[in-house]
Amino acid sequence: MLHSVAVLVLDGVAPFELGVLAEVFGTDRTADGLPGYRFDVCSPQGATVRTSAGFQLVPNADLGPIEQADLVAVPAHHGDTAAHPEVRAALRRAADRGAYLFSVCTGAYLLGEAGLLDGRECTTHWRHVDELQRRHPEARVRCNSLYVQDGRLLTSAGTAAGIDACLHLVRQEHGSAAATRLARRMVVPPHRDGGQSQYVEAPIAKVPQAPTLEPLLEWLIQRLDRQVTVDELAARVGMAPRTFARRFRAETGTTPHDWVTNQRILLARRLLEETGLTVDEVADRTGFGNAAALRHHFTRRVGATPNAYRVTFRDRVPAG
Repeated sequence: MLHSVAVLVLDGVAPFELGVLAEVFGTDRTADGLPGYRFDVCSPQGATVRTSAGFQLVPNADLGPIEQADLVAVPAHHGDTAAHPEVRAALRRAADRGAYLFSVCTGAYLLGEAGLLDGRECTTHWRHVDELQRRHPEARVRCNSLYVQDGRLLTSAGTAAGIDACLHLVRQEHGSAAATRLARRMVVPPHRDGGQSQYVEAPIAKVPQAPTLEPLLEWLIQRLDRQVTVDELAARVGMAPRTFARRFRAETGTTPHDWVTNQRILLARRLLEETGLTVDEVADRTGFGNAAALRHHFTRRVGATPNAYRVTFRDRVPAG
């Protein structure tokens, strides 16, 4: 379980991506029943660094905390920012002892310089995936992922995808109840579906923006135990089924079936963590209908059976 976080900053660090890490891991919310962390911002010799926005930042530590931190995070930096040999060595030592290594956006370049991406799945902002692959040809760069986890290596795309990755890590280490509560405090979704393709600049003019499907999605979330068809959903928003399917993918980055399945899995995780319902009862509450269907989808998307997940996470739910 995570207890300490060290964030590496060099000249050219991006303030927003650093702020994401500080918001999730550096803000004390223990009074609200959320996990707390030791949080250090580190640079070589603790030296002042200049951010990409031009102002200076004074870290509170040198590279020392990287040697013990459970999570070592690297926010976005200018693409030409180079890691000092001592920085590369510190990152490699952190990986060798089993710490999480986490990059936001172009922070992946610095992990690559330390040799930590070779043979590993990873990602970065869609504008930089080709450059990341060019610099590190042995890396398995996934160009359409909001974030990618490969063992203890976690890499994310730009800006808001860093929030997604942080919440994923909180969910994994502390359970979905903690991640959902934290997301609510931050006023962000606890989980976003789809990939980066929904944000990539189109080579031709985009069609006019469609009315939001948010009211329909809220309606769906309240009725996950019900079986609904695309035709029914399309009728609720006054669209032809094929038009609705295209609009849904444009606004969510995925299909109605996949979106509903993901939401059902999130609900199943909460029920497994927070209640004593049987797997059959959880399957019924989440709309999967039977335990076999729940096990199939749950194992594919979570990587563990419902019972194994419950054993792992029932004791990690924060009090209060």
